[in-house]
Amino acid sequence: MFKTRIGCLALTAMLAAGMMTGCGGKENSREQEATPTAEATQAPEATPTPEATPTPEATATPEPTPAKQTSKYEIPDIVMEAKEVPDTDAFQFTKDMKIGWNLGNTLDASDCTWLDDELKYESAWCGVITMPKLIQSVKEKGFNTIRIPVSWHNHVSGEDFEISEVWMARVKEVVDMAIDEGLYVILNIHHDNNEEYYYPTSEHLDTSLHYVSSVWKQIAEKFADYDDHLIFETLNEPRMVGSNFEWWINPSDASCKDAVECVNKLNQAAVDTIRATAGNNPTRYIMVPGYDASPDGALNAGFVLPEDTVENKLIVSVHAYTPYNFALDEKGTSSFDSDKASDVRGITEFMDKLYDRFIKNNIPVVIGEFGARAKSGNVQDRVDFSVAYIAAARARGITCCWWDNNAFIGTGENFGLVDRAPMKWRFEEIVTGLMKYAESVD
Repeated sequence: MFKTRIGCLALTAMLAAGMMTGCGGKENSREQEATPTAEATQAPEATPTPEATPTPEATATPEPTPAKQTSKYEIPDIVMEAKEVPDTDAFQFTKDMKIGWNLGNTLDASDCTWLDDELKYESAWCGVITMPKLIQSVKEKGFNTIRIPVSWHNHVSGEDFEISEVWMARVKEVVDMAIDEGLYVILNIHHDNNEEYYYPTSEHLDTSLHYVSSVWKQIAEKFADYDDHLIFETLNEPRMVGSNFEWWINPSDASCKDAVECVNKLNQAAVDTIRATAGNNPTRYIMVPGYDASPDGALNAGFVLPEDTVENKLIVSVHAYTPYNFALDEKGTSSFDSDKASDVRGITEFMDKLYDRFIKNNIPVVIGEFGARAKSGNVQDRVDFSVAYIAAARARGITCCWWDNNAFIGTGENFGLVDRAPMKWRFEEIVTGLMKYAESVD
C-alpha cells in the first residue's frame, strides 16, 4: 500500500490537479493519504471567484473562434454479439443506469489525522470540494449514474458508532447534487475495513456486525424517503486487509473460506437493517459484493446473495480493473488494441463467467469500479480499452462505473478524466469511447 502525505499551501495546486489516489482495487489498494510538511497546515478550501461584470460602458471584444480541431485519436468500432438478457424490471433498472462515474478520493478519504475539521476530509485527497457544476458536467458528458464512496469510521463516536451530524449533512448535500440532476446514485460504506470497525473474519465478526448494522441503520433512516434513484451498496471490497489473502482467494484455505462466509453474514446484516427501516427502503435496490468485490469473489462457490424480503431487488457488485497487466499494473503493458482478440478476451472472459452465474439466473451485475490507469503515451490504448469494455458489458446486460480519483500527475494510479479544480475534461476521447456503446451494442 503506497501512501504519500502532502498538505502545505505551496502544494495546493498539485493537490487540485489530482496528486492523490484513493480506492481499493482488484489487485492492490489505491488508498493514498495527504500529510502536511513540518511547517505546513491544511490549505483552506478553495472558494469559487465570481466572474467580473463589465461596466455599462465597456464592450467586450469577441475573441476569434478557433478552428475546429480533429482529434488524433480514433474511436474504434466494436463487433460484439449481444447475449440474451432477462426482460425484468431489475434489468431495465440497471440498463437505465446506463454508465457511471465515481466521485473518488473525496468523501472516501480516511484517517487524515492531521486535520482539525472533519469536513476537510472531503478535499484532503482530491484537493477540492464537490460543487454542483462538477455533477452537472458529469451529467452533460452522458453519465447517468454517480457512485459516491463514503468512509464513515472517522466520523463516528460511542459504542454504537453514532455518525457525526455535520458529516451526514455534507454527504446528503453531495447526494442531493446528483439527485437534482436526475442521476442514479450509489452510496456505500468505503474505507471502513479494519479490525476496529468491520473485518471479515470470525474473530472480529461480532464487532463487524455491530458496526455494519449501526452505520447502515443511520444511513437508511437519513435517506429513507429517496426514490429508487438512490442505491445502497453494502460494503466496499470486504477483505482481510494486510493478510496474504487480501487480494486473492485460495479456495482450499480455511481462513479464506471463513472470510467468504463472514462477507455473506455482513451483507445479510446490511440488507436486514436497510429493509427494517421505513420509507422506500423495504424495496430499494441494494448492491452486494463478494470477497474483495473482485469477479473471483463473486464467482467463489461460497458466495451467496442475502436472503431478502422482496424479490429481485439485489444487484451483485463487482470491481474489475481487468486485464490487470494493462488496466492497473504499473509494470505491465501500456498497450491495448480493440482489434486484437487476445486483448479483448481479457475483458470478455471474466464477463462471460459473471453472465453465466448471475445474468442467466435473473441476477443483475453492476461493475462499480473499472478503468485503465494512464501510462506514458497510451491514450489511444485507453480509448480502445474503454470502447471494448463497455461494449462487452452492455452486450451482457452489465452496467459499469469508471473510477475517477482526480489524479493526473506523475506515474501513479492516474484514473482521472475530469480535472476538478479548473473543471476541465482531460481525456475527452476516452469519454467519447465510453459513451459509444453505453446505451447498446446494436
